[in-house]
Amino acid sequence: MQICWFIPTTGDGRYLGSAHQSRVTDYAYLKQIAQAVDELGFSAVLLPTGNSCEDAWVVASTLMPATRRLKFLVAVRPGIMSPTVAARMTATFDRLSGGRLLINVVTGGDPQEAAADGVFLSHDERYEVTGEFLHIWRTILAGNSCTYKGKHLNVENARVYYPATQQPHPPLYLGGSSAAAMEIAAGHIDVYLTWGEPPALVAEKIQRVRTLAESKGRTVRFGIRLHVIVRETNDEAWQAANDLIKYIDKETVDRARSGLSKFDSEGQKRMASLVHGDLSNLEVSPNLWAGIGLVRSGAGTALVGDPSTVAQRMLEYADLGIESFILSGYPHLEEAYRVAELLFPLLPIGVQESEAQGTQVRRADNFVGNEFRPIR
Repeated sequence: MQICWFIPTTGDGRYLGSAHQSRVTDYAYLKQIAQAVDELGFSAVLLPTGNSCEDAWVVASTLMPATRRLKFLVAVRPGIMSPTVAARMTATFDRLSGGRLLINVVTGGDPQEAAADGVFLSHDERYEVTGEFLHIWRTILAGNSCTYKGKHLNVENARVYYPATQQPHPPLYLGGSSAAAMEIAAGHIDVYLTWGEPPALVAEKIQRVRTLAESKGRTVRFGIRLHVIVRETNDEAWQAANDLIKYIDKETVDRARSGLSKFDSEGQKRMASLVHGDLSNLEVSPNLWAGIGLVRSGAGTALVGDPSTVAQRMLEYADLGIESFILSGYPHLEEAYRVAELLFPLLPIGVQESEAQGTQVRRADNFVGNEFRPIR
């Protein structure tokens, strides 16, 4: 398992849908999260993208020198970004960070946001652009010159002069539930991402993408994007989940659903179908809670429970083929510690090599009766 975390550039706090105890996500706070996650042993962080977020590339660039091993999952945006400019950005960040870049391919699911960025294409046309974009991007990052004339994109003698550290390019991630998205994943992507749907639905998607990839002579790995609410007991975890939405009322839910209904993302539609705006019935699968999707776009579900329960649910997803778990929780600083302290000991986690491997001793100061005993 690779366990990743999230950098909340859209805002953070203790409650959803309310300004009560919300936090300013300035550089100092984002740096706190990144450094904590780095030291705790998470393998990477996802940075969100869109007009409601701080720019992911700029944020990642400022956090990269403040961390040591942490990788950054940053979006390229076909249709908004040039494939050659994106390739140069990729190579530069990857080289200067020592190979700590992962690439999230995002086509966008909000037509209003796309229009604000000058993109007036249908859902499937955006994926056509994505296919052409990735052909160019992958060709030049592999060290080849590319002349390409497509339906949407044209380049002449395009190339990258300074290569990325990871060859032929940093790993590509993509999430999308539509047939068009799965075709792109099968043909180009290294890790296909799903949002946290019930295991049976996730299994269906994995099988579809795996079959498509095999037909193209490729293999694809799989990941999942989930929130986590883990506490020492199940009762405490469910209380924390209910507290998270304690300030949400029906009017807020209706307003959020009205906005999300304008999305043409198949994945967003699947998330919305789990909730139906009903606050009284949010456990859509054992320990899978859809309360976050009441007011937020994107990943709308959380695993809720005590450490052994949440770990077991994660292992069930792993048995389906999920390797990468991109997790988050509110507030993101404190919840990163909870996940690392309560869940990591129960999971088969891939451990990153430390720069000081063999010399660094981790211990916690524990004085009982003025006698010190290091905790291994």
